[in-house]
Amino acid sequence: MSITTRPVSSQVLDAAIAWQLCLDRGQGNEAERDEFAKWYAASEEHARAWTQLGILDQRFVRTTGPARSALMRSREALGRQVRKLGRGVAGFALALGLTLFLGDRLLPVHYWLADQRTATGEQRTIRLSDNTLIHLNTHSALDVRFDARQRRVILQEGEIFVETGSHEDPRPFIVETVEGQMRALGTKFLVKRRDDGTLLSVLQSAVAAHPQASASEMILREGQQMLIQRHSLGPMVAMAPGADAWMRGMLVVDNAPLSDVVAEISRYRQGHLGVAPEVADLRITGSFPLNDTDLALKALMPTLPVTIEARTQWWVTVVASDEKQTRKL
Repeated sequence: MSITTRPVSSQVLDAAIAWQLCLDRGQGNEAERDEFAKWYAASEEHARAWTQLGILDQRFVRTTGPARSALMRSREALGRQVRKLGRGVAGFALALGLTLFLGDRLLPVHYWLADQRTATGEQRTIRLSDNTLIHLNTHSALDVRFDARQRRVILQEGEIFVETGSHEDPRPFIVETVEGQMRALGTKFLVKRRDDGTLLSVLQSAVAAHPQASASEMILREGQQMLIQRHSLGPMVAMAPGADAWMRGMLVVDNAPLSDVVAEISRYRQGHLGVAPEVADLRITGSFPLNDTDLALKALMPTLPVTIEARTQWWVTVVASDEKQTRKL
């Protein structure tokens, strides 16, 4: 794999898209263009993301106008164009380009083509044919595969809360990720895709979990959670307080590192949201609104020695309060 095609991280990708949207629409003033130059020069990964974005942009120009305009509108519009153009040459180029520079996101093309998905900041509830309710959190995607033998839901990305339906249905209900499978035993549970595996949290009854590449299986009961990895099951621990608070529009944390809190808030907003290394390890306890991430960030300041630095609406960083600020949120 060449340097040009090597995948970039999702945060860097989001930042590159945000900068292109800003600069290509003529919104960037001189200060923002200077900030972009600094961002571009800050690391080889930034430059690689920008190059890959340019390659995809050129492919769109050579194919169809709608494909290019999809990129310029938003990632959600891009997804709609994948579906619209999916059977043609333009759709192939679009999918190929997505794979090229979204390579480190879990099955990016599957996200855009999933049976059900939510955009960044969106939450939605669906009812399956067996009356099972699935609540999708921000930027989540799943496929539903029911047949005569089993009821299977494949979580491609993000997080879901499952309330299983008919208990008279003899078919097992299974949630599957690339790391493992979780078989419901008449229950309510959470499944969350993370960089280090799949986090299973049981709120009611029990769930049997086993990794994809191992025959081992463990049963989790109410109040327990476990990280599932492809070859192993992590230790069974008590479920984190407020694990399901996102369903009520809140993030609840107890003595959590600031870096983890900021990373979680970033899942609900477009663009780049980062935290300066010198404050990343500060600990915080509290509740934060997920439907207003600006307010959630401002809520950090009364209890921590931090401030919010917004270079643009797309590029926001939590920094030490004594640092020079470009523009406050």
